[in-house]
Amino acid sequence: MNSLTFSKKIASIIESKKGYDIKILDLRKLSGIADFFVICSAEADKQVKAIADEIDKKLSEQGIKCLHREGYETLRWVILDYFDVIVHVFKYDVRDYYGLEKLWGDAPAIIPESKASATKVKEKKN
Repeated sequence: MNSLTFSKKIASIIESKKGYDIKILDLRKLSGIADFFVICSAEADKQVKAIADEIDKKLSEQGIKCLHREGYETLRWVILDYFDVIVHVFKYDVRDYYGLEKLWGDAPAIIPESKASATKVKEKKN
């Protein structure tokens, strides 16, 4: 499975746990850190954990292991490293504070089509 397909699979798992404002940043031409970042928001610490745990569980079931995890101590920003794809699960206010999308503003963004995700973003902006 290529890294873009893998990123979209992760986005689907995130959506299953009601993560929202999902973006996939394409870093292939910008950095050697990873091919893609998958970024999402969650309402509460418990939801951040639930999303990260579900990603880990579903991928582990397919024999895909997470190389490194960060952020489980505070559950405000959890990072899951899958080598070519790095997942960032943010509590919504922390995501705004750190502005990861602005930092990587030159990276093309892929926004998975999702009614639930689009609705949640619209509610937050109003």
